[in-house]
Amino acid sequence: MTPPPALEAVGLDIHFGHGARANHAVKDVSFKVGKGEAFGLIGESGSGKSTVLRAFSGLNEQYDGALLLHGQELPHHRDKAFFRRAQMVFQDPYGSLHPRKMVNKVLLEPLAIHGLDRPQERVDAVLEAVGLGTAFRYRYPHQLSGGQRQRVAIARCLVLEPEILLLDEPTSALDVSVQAEILNLLARLRQERGLTYIMVSHDLAVVAHLCSRVAIMNGGEIVEQIPVADLRAGRASHPYSRELLAASRGAA
Repeated sequence: MTPPPALEAVGLDIHFGHGARANHAVKDVSFKVGKGEAFGLIGESGSGKSTVLRAFSGLNEQYDGALLLHGQELPHHRDKAFFRRAQMVFQDPYGSLHPRKMVNKVLLEPLAIHGLDRPQERVDAVLEAVGLGTAFRYRYPHQLSGGQRQRVAIARCLVLEPEILLLDEPTSALDVSVQAEILNLLARLRQERGLTYIMVSHDLAVVAHLCSRVAIMNGGEIVEQIPVADLRAGRASHPYSRELLAASRGAA
């Protein structure tokens, strides 16, 4: 018997506001992500991709349709156990870290919330895993480079040993030279830990580096789902997908 997908969206619909000013941000979005897969959501700003990710993460509880984890429908209001299993890496690594807390405290907090044992041992191990080392425990975010801050943000997610990472443009705030380092780190961590990723990005090259399959969004809808090999080869069937690929090549 085939196991259910790790994550699934079924007819996801999201509105913001009411009446004439209502914004239908996500329209009947459905897709499946297999266990251990890296799946990308790509599209221009305002296409609805980050809104989908926030619904999966539990940050937006107002949606219609269903979101499933291993075949079980998730409640709109997530419990603590969900956040042990699924964590989100945000776009801005500086904004997502408390400026007045040392790295050690930032990483110990989720362990205290979830009551996990050997907290300091776990913190040291996860700092090594993201390529920083234990000396970084006693630094503040302002003492770190953008790439180092994003490594800390990834470590904060990994310290709970989740099975799913939701990646919201995780390299867009970084220098181009650092982007590849973070993408390579994420690829290695997925392989080593059997993680499942949903990655949101407007950058086709970034998604192609990490993901095996992508859904292309426009105006709140998924217009096409294709393998990354087809994306790289420019084999897209929907007119908007072809337009996006052409624009991406022009910017390269």
